[in-house]
This record gives sequence, structure tokens and C-alpha cells, in this order.
Amino acid sequence: MATTPRAGTSETVSAEAKLDALEGRLRALGSVIVAYSGGVDSAFLAATAHRVLGARMLAVLADSPSLARRDMEQAQAFAESLGMPLRIIQTEELDKPEYQKNDANRCFHCKTELFEGMTALGAELGFSHIAYGMNADDLRDYRPGQRAAEEHLVLAPLAEVGLAKLEIRELAKAAEYALWDRPAAPCLSSRVEYGRTVTREVLEQVENAEEAIRQLGFREFRVRHHGELARVEIARSELSRALTIEMFDTISAALRKSGYQYVTLDCTGFRSGSLNAILSPEVLMKRGV
Repeated sequence: MATTPRAGTSETVSAEAKLDALEGRLRALGSVIVAYSGGVDSAFLAATAHRVLGARMLAVLADSPSLARRDMEQAQAFAESLGMPLRIIQTEELDKPEYQKNDANRCFHCKTELFEGMTALGAELGFSHIAYGMNADDLRDYRPGQRAAEEHLVLAPLAEVGLAKLEIRELAKAAEYALWDRPAAPCLSSRVEYGRTVTREVLEQVENAEEAIRQLGFREFRVRHHGELARVEIARSELSRALTIEMFDTISAALRKSGYQYVTLDCTGFRSGSLNAILSPEVLMKRGV
């Protein structure tokens, strides 16, 4: 199991020790509602909270056009497999002009909508705390949603105990959670280039295009939306399979059916957050502030 150096020392902390710390932290909270998307991080946090707190936890899944139906179904299935309490709430971030304009703070507005809904639900049901699945690696990335979490006093227990992404996957595998190696699946809006308006029609187009790529047998990829142009990123471990004339034609035909006029395959391959490359260093350093 992986270990991580403790800051400022040569001492390492095992993932199991961090899990013990996470369980202790959750136990001390008494009750918590967890922002749950079905991704590995939020699923592991929710499952651990359920194991520690039982009925004193609630997983909250936000349903909106930016959540792919496939991801929603998988999230519901995982919660059901554990008997984990789950509440689905509707969020309306797509109706907000500040979200639609799709600038570098889009994620802030999305998380604000989510956390406001969770705050109201927590007050109604008597839950003391709200938590979400930010991990220790996320602290080094550009994530404006962190500011929304801070403003709404939302806790990040995984990051607090120093659990990194790979450690969470290893712990999820040890717990025999089938989703332990599931590729990351951020919201559909993250596929749309900054400055291009996010609409329900655009998100549906992206969702259909990605499902078409998935049906071709690819596992880790993104369809980046640039208006009439779809830029397909496929993980380098799978990229060689895409590099044939036959597959070019198949991918192009599939995405044209989804409404794209032009289809391009990105030779660099899949990169998480690749659309952030256009953001200035000043924006990135501010973490969305």
C-alpha cells in the first residue's frame, strides 16, 4: 500500500493510517451529508462515512443536465449495493447566466448551487456537517469549487488526512468496491471550451458523442466541444488502437451523427483539465478566487 511523506519530515504515513484518521474524523463529526457524484473519491468518502456513521450520514447526488445519465445510474447502483442512504436533488446551475457564460469560475457557480441546496437539506434533516470528496492531490490543481466549499464551510475529510488519488483507489480496491479503477468523470460542462455558452443542447451533444466513443471500446477519453468541432482525446495507452484509417472513419461518422461538422483526434492524447491550458498563470494561481 502506498505511503506519503509527512510534510517537513522523512516520515511516511501509510494509506491504512490515513484511513484510520479518516474514520476518526468522521466519527467525531457525529453526522454528515456527503456530496456524492459516483466518482471514486466521493464514493469512497460516502461509503466510509456510511460504514462509520450508519444512518447518521446521507449521500446527496445532484441531478442536472451536466451529469451524464450513465454516471447517474452508476452512482445510484453503487449506493444501492451498499444500502447507503441516498437523496437526489435537482440543481439549476444551468439557468444561471454566470454559469452559462462558462468562464474560469464556472465550477464555482456549480458548487455554490450544490452546497446551497445541501445546506438547506441538512438544516431540514438535522445534519450537522457537509463534506465533499476533494483529495490531497486536488489542492495542487485549479479547482474554483474549492472556494465555494470554503464559503459554505464544507469539509474535505480526504484532503484533511492527506489521502491522495492513488491511495484512495488502492483503499477502494482493498474494500472490493467495483469502482476502484473507474476513470475520472467530471461534469459534462468541463468538456466545453471556456467562453462558449453552456446549454442543455450542447451538454446532450457531448454526452451522446462520448457514449459513441465508449461503444467503440475506448475507456479513458474526452470529447472536447469547440462548437462545430469535436476534439477527441484518448488515453495514450489506448491511442494506438485509434490510429488507423478505419478507426478514423468510424469515430468521424459516430460524432457527425452527434451533430459535429468537424472531428479531430488530439495527438497528445487524454489530459485531465486540458482546457485549462489557455488560462493565464494569474488565474491559475488564484484557484478561482
